[in-house]
Amino acid sequence: MAPATPRYVNTERVAHPVVQTGLHKLHGRQEVAEWMRVRQALWIQPKVDGVAVTLVYEHGVLARAISRGDGLHGLDWSARAKQLPAVPRRLEAPAPPRVVLHGELYAHRDMHVQAADGAANARHRVIALMRQRHLSEAQREEIGLFIWDYADGPATQEARLEALSRWGFDDTIAHTHPVATLDEAARWREHWYRTALPFATDGIVLRQSHRPPASAWHANPPHWAVAWKHPSPAALAEVREVAFTVGRTGRITPVLELEPVELDDKRVARVSLGSLRRWQALEVVPGDQIRIALAGSTIPRFTEVVSRTAHRNVPLPPLAQAHGLTTCMEASATTSAACTDQFIARLRWLSGRSGLDLAGIDQGAWRALLAERESMDLLDWLDGQAMDLDAPLWRASRQAAQGRTASDWLIALGLPLSRPLLQSAREALSIDGTASLLALTPSEWRQVPGIGPTRAHQLETFLGMETTQRLLQRLERRGLLRW
Repeated sequence: MAPATPRYVNTERVAHPVVQTGLHKLHGRQEVAEWMRVRQALWIQPKVDGVAVTLVYEHGVLARAISRGDGLHGLDWSARAKQLPAVPRRLEAPAPPRVVLHGELYAHRDMHVQAADGAANARHRVIALMRQRHLSEAQREEIGLFIWDYADGPATQEARLEALSRWGFDDTIAHTHPVATLDEAARWREHWYRTALPFATDGIVLRQSHRPPASAWHANPPHWAVAWKHPSPAALAEVREVAFTVGRTGRITPVLELEPVELDDKRVARVSLGSLRRWQALEVVPGDQIRIALAGSTIPRFTEVVSRTAHRNVPLPPLAQAHGLTTCMEASATTSAACTDQFIARLRWLSGRSGLDLAGIDQGAWRALLAERESMDLLDWLDGQAMDLDAPLWRASRQAAQGRTASDWLIALGLPLSRPLLQSAREALSIDGTASLLALTPSEWRQVPGIGPTRAHQLETFLGMETTQRLLQRLERRGLLRW
């Protein structure tokens, strides 16, 4: 017998009476200065690190709590919210017939200093508690509430704060302040980063006092409020291995495999160096100690080499000359590992959203297919004669491929043009078939705005390849090039 659905969970998505907008995130003083320069009557708050919630009060009584969801609809959290001491069941003073508040449910932390303690798993803790079937009294007490906006309130921030004060939302009042200059905003950001608070934060929020009425909001970051993120945390890590990946165009990317470290609640075990040239300049090898930080609070990035091992075992990267726009368009059992990586990257592009958009066909599916064959090119999956290609997933992919256009196929095979630029070229150069495409010269390609000498040469090289022409002929024979 299946377990009963917990009574506080309503799996039906319900509409927010006022959409949750989200925020644009700024990362430097210059970006913040530009945003503040054209705005007046600004207020600042800490950006509490929790889960967003909408609270709806009708005639002063809590009627509904809704998770953020996609900003338009969320889950009905009403039953659970009414169990939490931090969420008032009734507003403390007279209120309009309907009040919509936007806020954050957070994991209470005693004397939390963001600069020293980091995220402390705070957001994940709230998510886990909200999903839990039963909460003890201590667990209910652990969840706090910070109201960051009276969404359908008065026109000015001062009036909205006055109402929140009457209703007992003291934390909001204590942590919301007017600011007039970048230096003031920076001081508050630094203060909340290094001062003990009852919650984790991941930056500050700047809001205009005046903003459009709630009925005009959209579920997108607005122009009247932004977030300024805290400085990215950093950590030291030891390099275990230097690996090299080859992308579909032949770009070689060095990746440092690390002894795993925790970086602000994230387990980091690898970081990219971006380019082969950068790795060659840095010459990072296994055993070196490096510093890593988070870019935009999510992506680990290399910042510097802190110390170098005495044993300089420099790995040998793939030859840059062996990889490019026209290489590795097929693979076999004797193909090098680097060329196989490039070939798989080509296949991933072909089946991905930028190419043919074949549902369910990912890197694992391509590698499994390649492992069953002595050799393979970019179109062998269309044949469908082998047993593994008769699987429902591949049959569905071949069916989907029937509906793709000639432009879709050209982009999927790796033609070095964006889709809009290809469309412009087709119109400007009257490309209506394979013959007219292959007959174009570099000077003709350069007649299209946006195509310069380098791109024109790439197009001539790609389309002049025997492999490319053979693939196009196969597509033509199958009737798949719909011009």
